[in-house]
Amino acid sequence: MDRLLWISMSGAKENFHSIAVRSNNLANANTHGFKADFENTRAMPVFANAYPSRAFAMDERPGYNMDPGMIETTGRALDVAIRGDSMFAVTDQQGREAYTRLGSFQLDQEGRLRTSTGLPVLDEDGTEILLPLNLQDIAINDNGIISGRPAGGDRNALENFQRIKMVTPVIRNMEKGYDGLFRARDGRDLATDVNARLDSGVLEASNVNPVEELTNLIRAQRQYDTQVKMMKTASEMDQRQTQLMAYE
Repeated sequence: MDRLLWISMSGAKENFHSIAVRSNNLANANTHGFKADFENTRAMPVFANAYPSRAFAMDERPGYNMDPGMIETTGRALDVAIRGDSMFAVTDQQGREAYTRLGSFQLDQEGRLRTSTGLPVLDEDGTEILLPLNLQDIAINDNGIISGRPAGGDRNALENFQRIKMVTPVIRNMEKGYDGLFRARDGRDLATDVNARLDSGVLEASNVNPVEELTNLIRAQRQYDTQVKMMKTASEMDQRQTQLMAYE
């Protein structure tokens, strides 16, 4: 009896985790540069003093889908899409270096280059990119070098400023945080990849498949309903067993 209840209880609990992962993927279907999380469930034995006597369901985040998203043309000078498996370096909310595929940039009032989510973009030396105010004819070439014409400057002369830090990590050595940013598993900052290239005027779309995620959400919900029915059945069996013992 308790085995049935244990299995169904742990299964229902992990279905919540599965729904959370799939819901997050679906919510980011329109987030540029987003990489979908994988999710799977497996049975795990519970060991007592000698032999495993129980089993429970365990949901995992085994990794993420690094397939490239579709390229969308925007024509905006500060929209860029990085090629291959490379990533842009940014500063996260804790002030540490992290990496992202989001190439939608903007300048704040102080001239700092930030992502559309407000994170500072780093240059190849690992410092925040700070550009002159009122910079005109701004452009980013395929090497990540930012150029532009300062206010009042010669129209025919563009100046080169800082270069965006781009890295090409070994994917298996990276982990994705709940903030959607990537970091090295060993906690170290990655070196600049001088061979990394980008395309300007375009953005990489999310690689989430909405139909697949919605289907998996329905599957997880049905599994949860099944687990609840099993718990109800275990409760009814326990009540009948108690009634039989009372008659005796």
